[in-house]
Amino acid sequence: MPEGGRAPLSREEASARLREALTLFSDISEGTMSVDRQSRIDWISEKYCRLLGIDDPDSVLGRPVEEVIPESRMRQVVETGRPILLDLLPFGEQHFVVCRVPVKNDQGEVDGAMGFVFYDRVDYLKPILDRFQGLQLSLEAARAELAQARGARYSLSSFIGVSRAILDLKNKARRFALRDGAVLIQGETGVGKELLAHALHLASARASGPFIAVNMAAVPETLLESEFFGVAPGAFTGAARRARPGKFELADGGTLFLDEIGDMPATIQAKFLRVLQEGEIEALGSNTVKRVNVRIVAATSQNLEAKVDQGQFRADLYYRLAVLPLFVPPLRERTEDIAVIAERILDEIPKDPGAGGWYLTDSGLDLLHGWPWPGNVRELRNVLERATALAESEALDAAAIRRVIGPGDQAAEVPTPADGAPLLLADAVARAELETIRLALLRAGGDKSRAARLLGISRSQLYAKLKALPDGD
Repeated sequence: MPEGGRAPLSREEASARLREALTLFSDISEGTMSVDRQSRIDWISEKYCRLLGIDDPDSVLGRPVEEVIPESRMRQVVETGRPILLDLLPFGEQHFVVCRVPVKNDQGEVDGAMGFVFYDRVDYLKPILDRFQGLQLSLEAARAELAQARGARYSLSSFIGVSRAILDLKNKARRFALRDGAVLIQGETGVGKELLAHALHLASARASGPFIAVNMAAVPETLLESEFFGVAPGAFTGAARRARPGKFELADGGTLFLDEIGDMPATIQAKFLRVLQEGEIEALGSNTVKRVNVRIVAATSQNLEAKVDQGQFRADLYYRLAVLPLFVPPLRERTEDIAVIAERILDEIPKDPGAGGWYLTDSGLDLLHGWPWPGNVRELRNVLERATALAESEALDAAAIRRVIGPGDQAAEVPTPADGAPLLLADAVARAELETIRLALLRAGGDKSRAARLLGISRSQLYAKLKALPDGD
């Protein structure tokens, strides 16, 4: 006999007492119900049946509670053993204020649960309901905005070009999108590497998953580990009490785009390699390993093979990233694409009300064809935006382009070598790049970080280019 001399109740006695309690609660509530340990209805009051539109209470006995009340959380109470003391239960167009509590036996095991409807009319709770529904709408809108922000924005149709090089690139990208291996996109600054990364994601089986983009050059080295792997609660002094997920966890089921991968510090490369090999991450300050399913798309304007040879980039990480390599050719090597790219850009530039569309004359297009485009498509967009801002008409001729092309806002002619002199494209590109760097430094007042942002390159790339300049430049 248990302590105190009281014998445990039989199941029949316990059920009888439970029904007595339910009958009592039924008198003071608008509806009462109980479920067993399998969350099947084993008792329901006539009041509750009337609220639910049930003619025969016996017809629902033994049925899973969700079959009768789809939004019921009684199963949660049974499985967790924790009460839900106040809740709003939607049923059709109605809302009930309800309470749910677990029922336990003498051994403390959950035998079922009871539910009570406190109010079946919630008109007097309308202000609270309106606020609740408003918060729900705001939450749904915020989730939609976040999903859009974490989604890819460009498809392969956004990657404009009619040259054989671009058509071959797009065909290869379509095939690579169907695979799940890491993709390494290489090409000069401004050729559209990020656009191509978006397109790969949208053309893949992961299109419905998140697309998370990170510029390696924009994240301070001291924050890289927490940025990518997350932070456990209280991992360090000042850390939040709630876990903060990293980029790998946010990209789970989708694509993680790593721009300017060549700027990844050596201190973090080994951890990235482990994620690529094992598919596991460990948050900062945590001993728990989480599995993630992430596809890596990396991009760089640097020569990674040269960095590997110089010991600045891990060879094993490079080969993990370059499973499916793509190279985007510079604009100067596909001048037949300039006309169609320019047409798309001009279509996107706002016009004055009532004005016609911008268009290039033959002389304007010839001038664009002759420029070496060290900044590629990004530079072409900037030139056209400046030209339309200063143009006197919708027609952009050579004079309109000449006013804004190249370094400075003054007139600039495309360099023309003397008759018989060798036409070295590399020399023309180097001269244009040098003048552009000088202009950026001038406009930035000597601030190299700001100059790098003006040029659309990373700070480390700018330093490398400055080191390569001849003495005195």
